[in-house]
Amino acid sequence: MPVSYATIYLELAAERGVSATQVLQQAGLNASLLSDLTGRISPQQYVHLVATVLALTGDGGLGFEVGARQPLTAHGSLGYALLCCSHVDEAVSLLQRFWHIRGRGIRLACYQQPDCLVFEFYSDMPISEGVRRVLFDAMLSGFYHSLRFILSESHLLGELWFDYAQPDYIAHFSERLPTLRYQMPATQLRVPLALSERRLAMANPEALALAIAQCERESRLLAEEDSDILVSARAAMVLTEQGYPHPETLAERLHVSTRTFRRRLQMQGVSYQGLLEEARRRDALVLLEKPNIEIQKIAELLGYNNPANFTRAFKEWTGRTPSQYRAIREVK
Repeated sequence: MPVSYATIYLELAAERGVSATQVLQQAGLNASLLSDLTGRISPQQYVHLVATVLALTGDGGLGFEVGARQPLTAHGSLGYALLCCSHVDEAVSLLQRFWHIRGRGIRLACYQQPDCLVFEFYSDMPISEGVRRVLFDAMLSGFYHSLRFILSESHLLGELWFDYAQPDYIAHFSERLPTLRYQMPATQLRVPLALSERRLAMANPEALALAIAQCERESRLLAEEDSDILVSARAAMVLTEQGYPHPETLAERLHVSTRTFRRRLQMQGVSYQGLLEEARRRDALVLLEKPNIEIQKIAELLGYNNPANFTRAFKEWTGRTPSQYRAIREVK
């Protein structure tokens, strides 16, 4: 994770009377770790720092403050690249391509629904509920403010979905945000689909090419620093008529043995079954938006021989059955 992300939490802590020294000491982090603003810290160190700031300040609304204070340029070369895109759909494509260089530990899925463009977020890391709320509050509100900026919109229609209960602190931020929906089946930013074709005022092809080149360099460096094949494995978990790829197929595509593939996933705290469940959850939400596909057929497409097993799994993911989820979406 970029060090610059962590320093925002230290600044907020200082404003609440908690010094950076106090935060770092309690978090067990060396101050030199954050002295280079172009450097990086591990996702685990980042989460530990956020948890410490949350504990010392007692301010659950930190995430929305962070989201409001992070300009698009805070995301380095990726932020500059997004600013220089010609259209929103080009920016979305670029975001998916290079998300891994800035969003370590939190995954992003972008897809279109009949009436909206969806940005959906998942966590890769084992984190407490309080810290998870802070991180996701920051991610969604930051996305919202950045999208308003590149579109030159004073107000942007859309919705922020959260898969947790509405917190008390939201009253301090609701006026600066779009429609907020809590206890939803997923954590998402949803904006009108028509925006995907919007031309961006700051489009600059030459600057875009330079920013993309820098993103590619950072991507190569990260690949060299950690031999993590998790990103590639997730990208390859695509649903086809034959279902999802088996471990042997994934290993072959990634040019490793099946044994090495499983071992390297295990080193990241992930299993093939975990990847499969993530992909099923992602695709189930998309397929349920299509009313012409029966739920039993969706279960078959996702590889469930018994529809009841799909219903059980979906309820574990979202707290609702597939039919309940579809009914809610039809009402909306």
